[in-house]
Amino acid sequence: MQATLAELAALVDGWLVGDGDLVIYGAAPLSNAVPGQITLLDRGADRNHKLSDCRASAVLASHDNPPREEMPTILVDDVHTAFAALIKHFNPPRRRRRSGVSPLAVISPSAKLDEDVDVYPYATIGDEVFVGAGSTIHSGVHILAGSKIGRDVTIFPNVVLYEDTIVGARCIIHAGAVLGAYGFGYSQIDGRHVLSSQLGNVILGADVEVGAGSTIDRGTYGPTTIGEGTKIDDLVMIAHNCRIGRHNMLCSQVGIAGSTSTGDYVVMAGQVGVRDHVHIGNRAVLGAMAGVINDVDEGQCVIGIPATPERDQKLKQAAFTKLPEMRRQLKMLQRTVDKLLEQQAQRPENKDIQRAA
Repeated sequence: MQATLAELAALVDGWLVGDGDLVIYGAAPLSNAVPGQITLLDRGADRNHKLSDCRASAVLASHDNPPREEMPTILVDDVHTAFAALIKHFNPPRRRRRSGVSPLAVISPSAKLDEDVDVYPYATIGDEVFVGAGSTIHSGVHILAGSKIGRDVTIFPNVVLYEDTIVGARCIIHAGAVLGAYGFGYSQIDGRHVLSSQLGNVILGADVEVGAGSTIDRGTYGPTTIGEGTKIDDLVMIAHNCRIGRHNMLCSQVGIAGSTSTGDYVVMAGQVGVRDHVHIGNRAVLGAMAGVINDVDEGQCVIGIPATPERDQKLKQAAFTKLPEMRRQLKMLQRTVDKLLEQQAQRPENKDIQRAA
């Protein structure tokens, strides 16, 4: 597939600078682009120095960050949205045909599937499960008894939903995720660890996305809940009884201990660890690898271990980097004090006092 630069500019409603008749055959990121392709200059990032080494024939850039290099350019307001449109133009997404229910799927007679549901081979759907209209259940998925799946849900291969899991409309659950496993709660009785009650379930609100390999444990007595619109990255662990708010963003390798709650629009960067029974307020931001041991106030940004407000943590880190210099200064001061004390002891009047003593 090919298009002129003028045609691409019209496609993304951009401003053309340069030869509109230039023929473009594809789109690729800056480091991978080859002649005949259009590339991307990130909005707000000063990456113009890399354009000199780039082999692309044209560049897409934002109005507030035009390239310094003289090359055919399309200027737009939202560079990533426009570049996504170009990628789709040259590499249209595969159209998935509705396939219906495979005869190789194992479906309980008491399960109910609404209209236009796809169930791929070797999926298993248990007793009294409901699957909403337009949903897709891929191969290897296991949906255990009593679970409810909303409309237009996509569940990718090898996902496991334990009993009574509830998935809201338009959710996406990526491969290998496990929802509703037993929580890590034990009582010690007669020297043995005895599993606590596992009588709750997991409830996902509408438009939730759960990343590959992520796990969400069921509640002890009530549900573990994930609020509407929350997006969960790969390899995230959410423990039993947690209450995650709406439109949270939980990045890869976040771990949230039991009975923790969050407000709405909370962001947790990669490898954040949150202890049990704390609350994270609305729109709080937890920086990468933060170790949260106390409640976080609404709108607060915390970083570090233990996590503290960003400004405080930066001051601590600035002081920490000065420790070697401060140590040298302390040694010099100690030597100076020792020398002064020695000189003081050598004075005649001090020697007379010492002899008299």
